Amino acid sequence: MDYIGGMTDQMLVFDRRQVRRNRDRAAAGFAAHDFLKREISERVADRMGDIQRRFPRLLDLGCHSGVLRDSLDPRLGIEWIVGMDPSERFAQQAATHGPALAAEEEYLPFAPASFDAVVSALSLHWVNDLPGALVQARLCLKPDGLFLGAMLGGETLHELRAVLTEAESEVLGGVGPRVSPFAELQDAAGLMQRAGFALPVVDSDLLTVTYENAFLLMRELRGMGEGNAVAGRRKSATPKSVFLRAAEIYQRRHGTPDGRIVASFQIIYLTGWAPHPSQQKPLRPGSAAHRLADALNAAEQPAGDPATPGRKAP
Repeated sequence: MDYIGGMTDQMLVFDRRQVRRNRDRAAAGFAAHDFLKREISERVADRMGDIQRRFPRLLDLGCHSGVLRDSLDPRLGIEWIVGMDPSERFAQQAATHGPALAAEEEYLPFAPASFDAVVSALSLHWVNDLPGALVQARLCLKPDGLFLGAMLGGETLHELRAVLTEAESEVLGGVGPRVSPFAELQDAAGLMQRAGFALPVVDSDLLTVTYENAFLLMRELRGMGEGNAVAGRRKSATPKSVFLRAAEIYQRRHGTPDGRIVASFQIIYLTGWAPHPSQQKPLRPGSAAHRLADALNAAEQPAGDPATPGRKAP
């Protein structure tokens, strides 16, 4: 197991050293908090199974402890899995099951066309230069190789974000960033296209989880390695009164009838292929054999001259 990579990103949203520290601290007890990683790994593996292709060489990008391999169907024909994580301690855990290394997602240390598939479950939301990381993933794929990523999206923990902001404003008279600014679904397809993937598909799930109280939710996030790593976070210690007030607001605003609280996790799935001549391509404009108006049995209307209600198009 080796460590490769550095922190030289110009778009510094996240403190990557803090990301690694958070994950290193979480590694030892991760098995008690890995439910979300396991759930999303199973969903990613199911999507791979639906493709009905074989992927002999696979990169598990942001592997954590290596739990993804437990979900992969043998029918995928995977012969060699390389685990990679920014956390050295997670990479050490993953290395007990096969080759693994610690490296940054934006500086992948692999030769071009090394893998048949690159899969990432719940890691890319901590990357500063996400388009650059996606380009790196594409470059290490063989032609017609699969990229399948799952990352936290903008609706994730919106409840916690709101109550922490309100509590900090009330108690301290100001607000510092405490929850990661996640990517939005509408931007994800554009990111895949910018990275050069063919046939990109983007969709999302929303998972709702309940906890006994806000303190247990925050403890769970630390156990996942998902603690605050925003570069502009408040560096001084936060008074306990802020968290007490946040827990009160959370319970009142998002409590369930049985006294628990609700937390949302939006998962954005990114699917794309390394370009290959055999792939389907969109038709050239004007090359359609039949008019849409004929198929719909409707009158065709010139662009730029919309019909108003009650009046037929000329």
